Amino acid sequence: MKYLLLQLLAGLLSGCALASAADTYPSKPIRFVLPFPQGRRTGSRRGGCSWGGDGARPPGLWHCILRWFAGAMVVVASLAAGTVFAQDYPSKPIRFVLPFPQGRRTGSRRGGCSWGGDGARPPGLWHCILRWFAGAMVVVASLAAGTLFAQDYPSKPIRFVLPFPPGGGTDTLARIVGQKLAQDFGQTIVMDNRPGAGANIGAEIAAHSAPDGYTILMGNIAHAVNVTLYSKPGYDLVKDFAPITLLAAAPNILVVHPSIAAKSVKELIALAKAKPGQLNYASSGSGSSAHLAGELFKNLAGVDLVHIPYKGGGPAVISLVAGEAAIGFATMPSVLPQVKAGKLRALAVTTAKRSPAVPDLPTIAEAGVPGYEANTWYGVLAPGKTPKSIIALLHDKFVKLMQSADIRERVAVHGYEPETNTPQEFAAYIKSEIAKWGKVVKAAGIRAD
Repeated sequence: MKYLLLQLLAGLLSGCALASAADTYPSKPIRFVLPFPQGRRTGSRRGGCSWGGDGARPPGLWHCILRWFAGAMVVVASLAAGTVFAQDYPSKPIRFVLPFPQGRRTGSRRGGCSWGGDGARPPGLWHCILRWFAGAMVVVASLAAGTLFAQDYPSKPIRFVLPFPPGGGTDTLARIVGQKLAQDFGQTIVMDNRPGAGANIGAEIAAHSAPDGYTILMGNIAHAVNVTLYSKPGYDLVKDFAPITLLAAAPNILVVHPSIAAKSVKELIALAKAKPGQLNYASSGSGSSAHLAGELFKNLAGVDLVHIPYKGGGPAVISLVAGEAAIGFATMPSVLPQVKAGKLRALAVTTAKRSPAVPDLPTIAEAGVPGYEANTWYGVLAPGKTPKSIIALLHDKFVKLMQSADIRERVAVHGYEPETNTPQEFAAYIKSEIAKWGKVVKAAGIRAD
């Protein structure tokens, strides 16, 4: 009895020592010495317990208790060590050793399960259970790792890839929400403008970035159009990205340079018909919302306008103000300041309904082109295979931002209308936009390469 009490006291002292050295312990395997040989069915069997293999009959009940206590101490020590190292785990690939050969249809097939490929017939049911348990443990470990990663995210600056130059609608919205996001996360949001190739350069960079949540893309309608417009855009919009949420939509505005005599949509149509092929219109690039809005106008109004693509909304607006281009179907955020300053004349909005930002401006449909409708949407995407926990966290942050009174007020000034959804809904919306604008591009015979 005294010996057993000493063993119990030693176990308790070991547990205390483990707790005090938790920061560094254990750094190598632990050996737990049991003072009796392993075995069952021989030795003492008092109290329903078995112990010993040499024929001796020790006090079976107490030794059974000691044995179970030793096992419990091992479990406690393992849990304590796991807690210490959980924050850094896993830091490298995990190898899950299965003690049987891979295969089905050979070996044991008891209980409807198959195992083994060497002709041996192990207990099939139990090995099937072990195989499923191994798979379940891999899933649990992956989920646990994702949860731990999400708890520490973000621990460094986040790069926000903007596939258009500064000054356009995409850039303006990204900077408004990016500033607030940086405050909420306590991390810098780096605005990385990567214009070119109709927004493909920036999208390709984002698509091929590490899927760790530290690179996100401000996408818009142009990316859905580019799927059909370009034969090789450099990325797959559906497969290479993980949608986070739609952020907002904004109408385009039909504007003209003050030197153009037209002061209404009908007057512009009459002027264009009187001078076929002599008036041009600027856009933020081939396949952009401004380009498609212009082509739709040409088709429905029956006029001949020359398209001049620029590398973004900012440069397109500059050309309009300078008089290099006569007409524009620019995004409202990029052109509204110039309209208010009197540098450009607004004739109508491209949406089916009037915009709250410019309620006095008619729609193109009601101003003389029935059935006309076009707008621009903006949303956030991450590289494909970004952890779902990070996608969920970013989604919640962006939705919360777009619902806040401060952000809604700021974006309304530029003509944005906040509109959010779930990652699944955004993914479905992108697919529907690809199909919708794909038909328009093919019908118009537009190709960018």
